[in-house]
Amino acid sequence: MKHSFLDKYSDGDSFSHRLDARTKFIFALLFILSVALTPLGSWFAFTLYFAVMAGLTLAAKLPTGYVLKRSLAVMPFVLMIAIFVPFFKSGEIAGSYNVWLWQVTVTYSGIQVLLNILIKAWLSMLSLIWLTSTTKLPHLLHALERLRFPYVLVMILSFMYRYLFVIIDEMMRMKQARDSRDFGGSRLRQLRTMGNMIGTLFIRSYERSERVYSAMVARGFDGQVRVLDTLRFKKADALFGLSLGLVLVSASIINLILLT
Repeated sequence: MKHSFLDKYSDGDSFSHRLDARTKFIFALLFILSVALTPLGSWFAFTLYFAVMAGLTLAAKLPTGYVLKRSLAVMPFVLMIAIFVPFFKSGEIAGSYNVWLWQVTVTYSGIQVLLNILIKAWLSMLSLIWLTSTTKLPHLLHALERLRFPYVLVMILSFMYRYLFVIIDEMMRMKQARDSRDFGGSRLRQLRTMGNMIGTLFIRSYERSERVYSAMVARGFDGQVRVLDTLRFKKADALFGLSLGLVLVSASIINLILLT
């Protein structure tokens, strides 16, 4: 099984790949905050944000299909949460519909809120895809540690990344064993089998974690993760942060001028 679905294109050689992981993380965080705080209907700002992310994605030589596929994968979950906004938001009525015993109305302001939520979520996903696709996850975790994030959280993410693939391989072997035994029968029998597999996978994961911890302690693990690669803040990082920071500030100023 290929274990590269988290940071598949992080081994590339572009300007974005060579930036310090801390610089990219801080920019992505500020970008998401800027997008989230943008007022409703600020289409100029949204267009500028998209242009920034499109430029960074193309400069990083990331496949367009890959980026679009990953960014749109999360949209159904966002839509499930925000789909009811047009029906409960007050304002000018855009349409009225009879749904079984209820009559529901859709407002223009609700539709606008829904579109803004979807656009903000999509732009935020683009920034996260750019971040994870140009930064190796161990480097990103090291950057979080250097930025004084809670050490326990960083450790949990580190072990999750390291052993997620082991658990996936274990699950694939269990699935192969199940299929080789002619997995069929009634729906209830299939659900019972799936439940037994999930329980077995949990027990195996727990037992493996105990063995891994014992092995780490036996090798002198003291809770501190040591890495060979060191993060270095260079002139290119300062130039990148200053340039993109000015773009975000300019977008906010121009947007305020257009709205007033």
